[in-house]
Amino acid sequence: MSGPLTRFRCVARLVLVEDDASIAEPLIAALGREGHDVSWCPTGESALVSVGPETDLVLLDLGLPDLDGLEVCRRLRSRLPDLPVLMLTARAEEVDAVVGLDAGADDYVTKPFRLAELMARIRAALRRVPVATAVTTVQDVRIDHAARRAWRGDAELELSAKEFDLLAGDAGRAVTRDRIMREVWDEHWYGPTKTLDMHISWLRKKLGDDPAAPRLITTLRGVGFRFETG
Repeated sequence: MSGPLTRFRCVARLVLVEDDASIAEPLIAALGREGHDVSWCPTGESALVSVGPETDLVLLDLGLPDLDGLEVCRRLRSRLPDLPVLMLTARAEEVDAVVGLDAGADDYVTKPFRLAELMARIRAALRRVPVATAVTTVQDVRIDHAARRAWRGDAELELSAKEFDLLAGDAGRAVTRDRIMREVWDEHWYGPTKTLDMHISWLRKKLGDDPAAPRLITTLRGVGFRFETG
């Protein structure tokens, strides 16, 4: 589920590279509450082993016990040039920020940071990840992200802007209700989500989603929704 011309990543696979457990453990818990799947690497070497093509974003501390975070960033960037890297550091000097960005980081947050600010930076970094292809197909639903058009079989779907945004997401991943409201409606949305249920209902009708058959859009009680891949 996405905004225009972007791929919405609500449950992202994150790797946190941080040697301080007192920082890592509460941060992992907070990221988990946002719906992210987080792997923790306490060293640079373990991060280089753990981070792969399936990783959506890396949160990278500069002050690691083995390799310098800048070197870790350079190695990751040489292997995975499109991987978003968000640096976490206690080094607040401007020169350090410039060096970090030159090493390939997408953004830079100094400690101590506000959790709300970090979450906003993560969302922004994930939005900047380019869609691998302009057209995606899930079951018999075809979505042209650039043209903002969708078809089921040979029939084009007449979708509102919000309905398209709800449809054009990462198939197979659970999407939390609050996250959809912030991403599709408003980043600062904290109100009731009944409008979301209404739009999902309309979208299901337009898709011809049969309640008696395996659904295209599955409701996950207490969580949100998932666009099924098959």
